[in-house]
Amino acid sequence: MRRFGGLIASAALALLTGCFYHFAGGGLPPHIHTMAIGAFDNQTASPEIPKELYDHMHRELQRRLGVRDAPTDRADAVVRGVIQSYDADVPVGFSATSAQATSARRHLQITIEIEIVDQSNGRVLYSNKALRQEADYDERAEVNGRQQAITKMVQQIVEGVQSNW
Repeated sequence: MRRFGGLIASAALALLTGCFYHFAGGGLPPHIHTMAIGAFDNQTASPEIPKELYDHMHRELQRRLGVRDAPTDRADAVVRGVIQSYDADVPVGFSATSAQATSARRHLQITIEIEIVDQSNGRVLYSNKALRQEADYDERAEVNGRQQAITKMVQQIVEGVQSNW
């Protein structure tokens, strides 16, 4: 009985260790431990988007993919890209009644090109030439809509990286 209990404990430990190992890499090859996120080239008229995208990517890629931040020249992988378009303030809904002030819903779209490259061998770990996300927001709340779209975009990047590995 004692031998059987030890066998079960060993199997449980091996199973748990395997599970933690699998999730620790976050969907990247096992040798990718550090990542650098380069400044995205901004082809839009909105100067705040690169910083907001960088901040969100920096936080979420580290947390969800299990990597640490590193300078570009020492990182195992590097993220680079282009913010191709940002279309905001497109009216999608409008309502007014005699008892209520006019209100409107707006819509925005952000499109980026992104590539994550393994610096040890030049292999592309993830690439999307036209990653687009959208969000609706209340009038005068563009920042909230932009944050929603960026959150969905980073989620899509994480899922794309994880599906490749």
